[in-house]
Amino acid sequence: MMNLKEKFTDLCLLFSKDQDLINRFWQEIEKKYSEKGRYYHDLFHLENMFLELETVKEHLKDPVAISFSVFYHDIIYDASSKSNEEKSAWRAAERLQQLGLNSEMISKISSQILATKSHQLSDDSDTNYLLDADLSILGKDFEVYLDYTRKIRKEYSIYPDLLYKPGRRKVLNHFLELESIFKTTDFRDRYEQQARENIAAELQLL
Repeated sequence: MMNLKEKFTDLCLLFSKDQDLINRFWQEIEKKYSEKGRYYHDLFHLENMFLELETVKEHLKDPVAISFSVFYHDIIYDASSKSNEEKSAWRAAERLQQLGLNSEMISKISSQILATKSHQLSDDSDTNYLLDADLSILGKDFEVYLDYTRKIRKEYSIYPDLLYKPGRRKVLNHFLELESIFKTTDFRDRYEQQARENIAAELQLL
């Protein structure tokens, strides 16, 4: 298992030597991603994203910024809220300011986090890699994909099937209507076909 705490600490040490502050920020991340009700958007999701980004690291322009974006992109997650990404971006900006990142970098990280809301193609290639890593689960083996769908359903357990299923169908159809689900050639080549097959199979089950 990847040591996320070590990874986060190393990132922060580039900007601040305040170990207490860094520890406090890590504990917040660990606590938030381990909240009751998180079955998919948890620390394992972060780990998976980092493993995916590791495979394309030579293409990343600013690996430090994108790493902070991974850590903070789902720090605020409430299945009944429509403003998780905005709240997560604000939280990131607030914390990273205290660590001493400059405003340009904080703005870049905030933009990347906000981009995970609509998953639209970006002019910024790092943002596209972040979005693709975030959605890489869609293109995994069908058994892994099914496990992901069950976890998502548990996260939305406050909604009965009557409400959940039409919403889920809408999300899945939106993905199928995109010219391509993945924004980068690397992820498209690796996952696009399987993702489309998985989504079509899930729609049959709903």
